[in-house]
Amino acid sequence: MDILFAQIQADLRSNDALRQSSALLQALQQSAAGRDIAVIAKTAVEEIVAAPASAVCKKLAFDLIRSTRLTPDLWETVCSGIRNDLHFPDPDVAAAAVSILAAIPFYRLAKLISDCNKEISECFDSPSDNLRFSVTETLGCVLARDDLVTLCENNVNLLDRVSAWWARVASNMLDRADAVAKVAFESVGRLFQEFSSKRMSKLAGDKLVDSENSLAIRSNWVSSMVDFVWRKRRALMARSLILPVENFRATVFPVVYSVKAVASGSVEVIRKLSKAFSAASGSDEVDSHAEKLVGVSDVVTHLAPFLVSSLEPALIYEVGINMLYLADVPGGKPEWASQSIIAILTLWDRQEFASARESIVRAVVTNLHLLDLHMQVSLFKRLLLMVKNLRAESDRMYALACICRTALCVHLFAKESVRRGQKPLAGTDIASLFEDARVNDDLNSITSKSIFREELVASLVESCFQLSLPLPEQKNTGKESRVIGALAYGTGYGALNWTEPALEVVEVCRPCVKWDCDGRTYAFDCYLKLLVRLCYIYDTRGGVKRVKDGASQDQILNETRLQNLQRELVKDLREVNTPRILARLIWAIAEHIDIEGLDPLLADDPDDPLNVIISNIHKVLFNVDATAETTNRVQDVQAVLISAQRLGSRHPRAGQLLTKELEEFRNNPLADSVSKHQCRLILQRIQYATRHQDSRWAGVTEARGDYPFSHHKLTVLFFEASAAQDRKLEGLVHKAILELWRPDPSELTLLLTKGVDSTLLKVPPTAITLTGSSDPCYVEGYHLADSSDGRITLHLKVKKLSELVAF
Repeated sequence: MDILFAQIQADLRSNDALRQSSALLQALQQSAAGRDIAVIAKTAVEEIVAAPASAVCKKLAFDLIRSTRLTPDLWETVCSGIRNDLHFPDPDVAAAAVSILAAIPFYRLAKLISDCNKEISECFDSPSDNLRFSVTETLGCVLARDDLVTLCENNVNLLDRVSAWWARVASNMLDRADAVAKVAFESVGRLFQEFSSKRMSKLAGDKLVDSENSLAIRSNWVSSMVDFVWRKRRALMARSLILPVENFRATVFPVVYSVKAVASGSVEVIRKLSKAFSAASGSDEVDSHAEKLVGVSDVVTHLAPFLVSSLEPALIYEVGINMLYLADVPGGKPEWASQSIIAILTLWDRQEFASARESIVRAVVTNLHLLDLHMQVSLFKRLLLMVKNLRAESDRMYALACICRTALCVHLFAKESVRRGQKPLAGTDIASLFEDARVNDDLNSITSKSIFREELVASLVESCFQLSLPLPEQKNTGKESRVIGALAYGTGYGALNWTEPALEVVEVCRPCVKWDCDGRTYAFDCYLKLLVRLCYIYDTRGGVKRVKDGASQDQILNETRLQNLQRELVKDLREVNTPRILARLIWAIAEHIDIEGLDPLLADDPDDPLNVIISNIHKVLFNVDATAETTNRVQDVQAVLISAQRLGSRHPRAGQLLTKELEEFRNNPLADSVSKHQCRLILQRIQYATRHQDSRWAGVTEARGDYPFSHHKLTVLFFEASAAQDRKLEGLVHKAILELWRPDPSELTLLLTKGVDSTLLKVPPTAITLTGSSDPCYVEGYHLADSSDGRITLHLKVKKLSELVAF
């Protein structure tokens, strides 16, 4: 190896360009193999970078430098070589020198920019397409970085130079060379993306504390780029049309982002954040609303043909996503969203786009509210089948949350339209989600291996609960959002209106009580929790209310439907497959059924609801199945004993029948000592309630609308694999539901809504130079709380602006 390195070094010291390029290629091969090439890099810096050489050798030498680490004195040599190369007559050599700027360490970058400001600026005016391409590409990467923004905070001259370069990068979007124009579009788009997503370019995802000045600097650049694109939008759209079709994709996002920022008014907030708008506001011309809407319409007209004429899936997706972004502006049209979604859905069966199916579904379901009612309804069934085929659980959960929210709100909207005398629209009820034969068969199957049906039922139920809660008040979300009436009705409705779609959900999902899910009960628990809540709200214990009692026609209809559903569930008790589900279903029915309304003449009828409930309680108590012990029979016995106590205390006939059952169970060897003592206590309570019909306290047996059998409420709980799966599914569903209904606002949104007074803007920490390092470093400490085991962990990090050392 030493002989090889010596030969490479000897070739680098020769004046033969061919030998030098061959030696550099060999060195790059050794670097790719993981070998230490610091010795070769030193020679390359001294013999190639710091001395005259061909453009090819310069590029290879800079590639070699990027693949290794240099000492500070070698970086000084590199910077000296860059300054010399910028004056070199060959523009290709100057282009290679400019390209290495992105690899210069943070502590040397400011000085190099100051020294070479004039030479770098002259590169923009070079007749060489290659040099203009190189300076546009490199500065587009460097100028958007957070470390450079930090440098600009304390150096006004550097800030002026960087701002001027951004203006030159923007003007290069209209450059005569296609490659230069494309890379200029990409650079401006990168600036917009980093500003909107607050993504850190240098620290690989770790967040640096943004100060008020750094935010103002970046906001100033963004607002100036937005203004430029808005003023030149027609020229930029014309320029993008004569680019090669494979380069057109890079032009879409910068134009759309700028037009959306102006049309929605968010650019005004960005200007305020930049602190530069106050001085220039008097001279700025404010476009009328009509002018903004025409600008948006022009961009949509410019992009629409690519949705149908392009053969490249990536271009169709990019154009579709950005047209959906524009459909959200005030004055936007549902047709813009429908065109985009139809085009994006055509990519589902494209073989070359199969790996991005999650992105297709997320794009569609996130923008469902932008479509008109007919389009929403027509998409529901197809989307469910697409979601069912997604591999990632988190993507499935989020998509189901979006579909369920939209379906519930469409149902509310359609019902309100019918009340106002409009013609009902087919397919707006919740049952339409299950009209597809495959989904319907899955719902009605007993032993299906698919977990998708559990995810669907759980998402529907949790969405109903979210619909019942008032949404948090949002004065300004940071962007305008045009929401079709269905969602507006769904999220702004009153107390009892959410129960109408919820009632349809419990009717449609009734087959879930017959499922055998290998011990998993989360979806079934969700279903019963919603059923119990509805029974409590409509007070099903008291029977169906009458008009003379003040009940409306809708309330009478809903209570009648709920009473009928209870009777259907009583019949289903015979077909329930697992004791765990049977015990919990018995509790949900027994707690809220109208016992007083049962016909006393049918007391001896085996199909009488009370007799069916008692017989199934007997079935659970005396379950001698071989798998009873492995399924934690104690939980099932506890559930039916609670049901027996509350049901027996409510009605004399029920108390008489249950007394017989409990006495028999108490004297049976199947009952353990704890269950025997519990039976004795329950029998005493039933006897007391029976003897003191008039003096007993009514609160003992009142329904509370609570469902006590969730995994975190049970007093008896053993470890089971199925319980762990339930908790995992519950976590995924809750996360997706909350992300959709109550998302945490991003840092940028908080800054746009609260302005520069936001607490997110902090004083930057003091930089301390650590031993052996020439970079400013920060020590960051934060706590992580683990909700699952209650631990709190303290993490400390030493953060450098050019590298990250974590311990």
